[in-house]
Amino acid sequence: MALATAHTATHANQIGWSDTTPYEIVRVISAKTIEIREMVATLDPTWTPEFIAGGFVGHCINQSDQRWTYEQNPEAPVLRARLRKDGKFYSVMGKHLLSDKPRKFYDYNF
Repeated sequence: MALATAHTATHANQIGWSDTTPYEIVRVISAKTIEIREMVATLDPTWTPEFIAGGFVGHCINQSDQRWTYEQNPEAPVLRARLRKDGKFYSVMGKHLLSDKPRKFYDYNF
C-alpha cells in the first residue's frame, strides 16, 4: 500500500491518544499545507459495545468492530494543517494521518 500524500489523500484523520476523529481535506495549499474540516461521525445503530467485568468498570471486548457513518459538516471551521519534519501533518487539534477514507475510533477501554 502506497503512502498517501497531500495531493492524493482525501482525509486527514486526527489521532488523539487512542481515539481517532475524521477530518476531510477541503483544499491542498501545497505539499506541506492543507486545509481540513472535521466530519460528523455517527455510530452505526446495529453495533453495540459488549462489556465484561474488568478494568475500572468494565472492558469492551468488541471495540475493534466499531462501525461509523460519516457526513460532511460545512458548519465546522476550516483549519490549516502543516507537514512537520517527522513526516506527519499537525493542526491546532494535534496530529493528523492522511488517508483515502475517513476513520473514527472511540476507545471504550481508556
